[in-house]
Amino acid sequence: MPRTARDRTWQAAFARWLRPYLAALRREAQRHWAPVYLQGLLGPGERKSVAPMAARVAPDDVQQLHHFVATSPWATAPLERVLAETAQRLVGGPQAVLIIDDTALPKQGRHSVGVARQYCGALGKTANCQTLVSLTLARGEVPVPLALRLYLPQEWTADPARCRRAGVPPTVTFHPKGELAIVELDRVRAAGVRSGTVLADAGYGTSAAFRQALSARGLTWAVGVLSTQRVYPLDVRLRPARPGQMGRPSKHPAPSVPSQPGAEAITELGPRAFRRVTWRRGTKGPLAAAFAAVRVRIADGPRVARGRHLPGEPAWLVCERRAGGEQKYYLTNHPARTSLATLARVIKARWVCEQSHQQMKEELGLDHYEGRNWTGLHHHALLSLIAFAFLQHWRLTHPADGKKTARPARPATPAHAAGRAAGAARSRPRPAPPMSAVSCPTPATAA
Repeated sequence: MPRTARDRTWQAAFARWLRPYLAALRREAQRHWAPVYLQGLLGPGERKSVAPMAARVAPDDVQQLHHFVATSPWATAPLERVLAETAQRLVGGPQAVLIIDDTALPKQGRHSVGVARQYCGALGKTANCQTLVSLTLARGEVPVPLALRLYLPQEWTADPARCRRAGVPPTVTFHPKGELAIVELDRVRAAGVRSGTVLADAGYGTSAAFRQALSARGLTWAVGVLSTQRVYPLDVRLRPARPGQMGRPSKHPAPSVPSQPGAEAITELGPRAFRRVTWRRGTKGPLAAAFAAVRVRIADGPRVARGRHLPGEPAWLVCERRAGGEQKYYLTNHPARTSLATLARVIKARWVCEQSHQQMKEELGLDHYEGRNWTGLHHHALLSLIAFAFLQHWRLTHPADGKKTARPARPATPAHAAGRAAGAARSRPRPAPPMSAVSCPTPATAA
C-alpha cells in the first residue's frame, strides 16, 4: 500500500525522536532490532508478544527478535536515562506530579520471574501475577510513565535456585515495594526529573518509612492512608521523661494527649467541615466530592512503650467523602496555608497513572510478554515505556487541530499516527481508542 504524506511525516518524526535511544545502545545489532521491536509494539495486532509481532514486522527473523529482547545483554540504564530526560522535557517541572504506583500482569504457572499469588488489580482479587512498581510523571492530564521495576516476593528471594533459573541477578534481594519505589525515585531525580508533588496510594502511603524517605529528600507528597492511621492534634506537647512508680526514670517523653485514628479526628470536625470541591471536568460533567481537612502530627515518630509512636512531622489529614458515602483518607505535607481545593485537586491527580497503565497493556502489549526471565521482562517493559513516550510526544506536537502545543489542556492518551487526540478524560480509566491506524516506520527508516 502506498505511503501517504502523513505516514512519511510520522516515520521521519519517529526516526528523529529515536536517535538518542539508539545512541545509548552499544552494538549495531541492538540498534537495528530496537526499532523493529518498537514497530511491533506501536503497530496493529491483537497480541504484542514476540512471535505475533515478528510475523507482522520481521517474519523471517523470529529468533533474532526473541534474542534481542530476552537474552541480549544490553543494559537498560542508558535508555532509562534518555527516557527520564524525555519525560522531563515533555511534562516535568513545578506543576508536574510524580506518581508512584504498581501494576499487575496476570500470569499462569510458577516459572515466570516474580509470579506469585498476590493482589492483582487487573482482576480485582488475589491471583497469580507479576507486579511492577511504576513511576509516572504527569502534568495537567498528560502522563509519561518512566519506570517499571519488578517486585520480587520473598518466596522468590528465599529460593536462590528458582531465581537463578529465571535469570534474576544474584545481587537482587527482597525489598518492599516502597523501598523499590524510593530507589527508582532517586534514579529518575538523578537524571533530572523534577515535579511539584509526589503522589501514592495507600499501598505505599501507609508505610511511615516511605513517607519519611520522601520528606528526607525535601519532597512535597500526598499519599493515601487507612482510616486507622493514628494522628495527634497539631498542638500536642511532649512532657519530659520523669521518675516512674519505683523511682526509676521513664525512658521516653510522653505526649500531652493520646493519639487517635484519623477517622475519629475527622469526625470531631463535624459535618460542616466538609466542602464540595470540583477537581476537573469529566465526560459526564464536573467531577466533585466533599472534602474535609485538618492539620495534625502523624503518629509515626520514635516507638515507645506498648508499641505506641511519638508525634512525627506536621501534615494535613484529608478525608474525601464520595457520593455513595465511602470515605477515603490521605496525608500530605503541603504547607499549612494550602487551600482545601488545592489539596483535593493534587490528591485526585493520581488517576492518570492508572489510565496510562491500562493503555500500555491494551494498546502496546505491556502484559503480553510470554518469556520467563528477568532480562526479557525488563527489556519488554522498558521498550513499552519508550513506545508510550513517543506517542505522547507525537500527541503534544501534533494535536488534532494541527497547531503545535507544548502543554495541551485536553486529556493525554496515546494519539493515532494521524495526530488524533484520544478520548476525553475520565475519572476512571477505560479502554483507549485503538492504535491500529498507526503505520510505523520500517527498521531501515527508523534506524
